[in-house]
Amino acid sequence: MSQGRPSPGTPQDWLARAKGDLALARLPLPQNAFYEDLCFHAQQAAEKALKAVYQHHGWTFRYTHDLEELVTGLESRGLSVPPEVDDVIVLTSFAWETRYPGLGEAVSEKEYLDALRHAEAVVAWAEREIGM
Repeated sequence: MSQGRPSPGTPQDWLARAKGDLALARLPLPQNAFYEDLCFHAQQAAEKALKAVYQHHGWTFRYTHDLEELVTGLESRGLSVPPEVDDVIVLTSFAWETRYPGLGEAVSEKEYLDALRHAEAVVAWAEREIGM
């Protein structure tokens, strides 16, 4: 979708999807699964929460998994982004890089817990930002 074309869905729709991904990220690691899979949902939760904020303000965004681009876009529009939200850019690699064999190192439980903490912070901030 182009930068200038409105994105579908309400801020509440985007935030609901963010919370759904966050719920999946919080699940205990299933047998034969990888922390990378749970981290993917943490990244998706953060991404969709940021996009909910864009929707709330009526701003368009590029369909991207690049959290730095999304955070920078909010800041360039004058929105004050707290440090705990700005830190979420570390989750970008979980969107695709760590999900494929051989592209990244295995994700540890500690890295997973950090990813979950980052995602929770962004979702909580987005809820406050859009008044939910």
